[in-house]
Amino acid sequence: MKKPAAPKDAAPGLIEARGLKAMHMFDPERAHGMAIWSLKNGLPPGKGAAFDATLQTTVFGLPLPSPIGVAAGFDKNAEAPDAMLDRGWGFVEVGAATPRPQPGNPKPRLFRLTEDRAAINRFGFNNEGVDAVAARLRARTGPTSRVWANLGANKDTEDKAEDYVKVMEKLHGLVGAMTLNISSPNTERLRDLQGAEALDALLTRAIKARDRLALVGERTPLLLKIAPDLTDAEIDEIAEVAVSRNIDGIVATNTTLDRTGLKSPHAEEKGGLSGAPLKQRSLEVLKKFRRATKGLTPLIGVGGIETAEDAYLRIRAGASAVQVYTAMVYEGPSLGARLAAGLAARLARDGFASVADAVGADVKIRGGSS
Repeated sequence: MKKPAAPKDAAPGLIEARGLKAMHMFDPERAHGMAIWSLKNGLPPGKGAAFDATLQTTVFGLPLPSPIGVAAGFDKNAEAPDAMLDRGWGFVEVGAATPRPQPGNPKPRLFRLTEDRAAINRFGFNNEGVDAVAARLRARTGPTSRVWANLGANKDTEDKAEDYVKVMEKLHGLVGAMTLNISSPNTERLRDLQGAEALDALLTRAIKARDRLALVGERTPLLLKIAPDLTDAEIDEIAEVAVSRNIDGIVATNTTLDRTGLKSPHAEEKGGLSGAPLKQRSLEVLKKFRRATKGLTPLIGVGGIETAEDAYLRIRAGASAVQVYTAMVYEGPSLGARLAAGLAARLARDGFASVADAVGADVKIRGGSS
């Protein structure tokens, strides 16, 4: 029997579509700042979110009403996480936060690649510092499980591992999970931490800190965010170290340095490329990590996700949850609710009772059943 066609995703409403058009008249970074200002000031007001029961899931022990979240980088300083949750996102990852405030790289440093439905950024971990982020998170009244934090290192710090531990200590108890971002291409030599020896040393210290902090409060899951620009051998090495060190999850993937097939005049700008051109590579890397970890480590899928079908394919490829960022530039902040509705329709169409039942359905693990 022929499989039914995928349900069509809903489009942005008229007001949101007009708002997006107006935003695109401004410099990308200014437009981003305007979006964050609008969200934290309740413009437009959030309507709350009602999710289909099939979308409820638990990731790293964290209950989520939907597996579709906002990726790190959108709300660097934790100014509007609850506003995003009210607009239909299952969870939000704030940051990256570094121990000390830093301005990041010189402007301009964010570019829309409209022809490619993509963006290039070279921000360089610009943020107000972990103390400012922690203060905002401490003032929240909502559950911590749905707000995660991305951790970065200051550009001028020699001991990057120590920076990650410092941020972990400041944010412990304020977020549901924390992600070690060692894959941003915009901080010199940061990606060197993905090498097996350096990664093992970093995870040894970070896991020790995670377990030490758990003795005085909740155990906070610790994740690792990796780059898409990895060879198969590097993926195998990272997976081996991550599993052996008992990392709680892997976020695949960050932005790419690849520029293949781009049409935009901004294509050669330096920095990390995100959005639609990253879609296929990020999906492939996710599948490889699913196989390399033998399904033992939960995965979060990121990179080029812009439709409910994209989200569904990541879940079937092994992602327990997915994250979105660049697609919001073109589809607006209500995209999370629309993707959630489309994902629920696909799960029902294919006979899955829950998201968890669909995780890894398309990826065979050697010696396993999925």
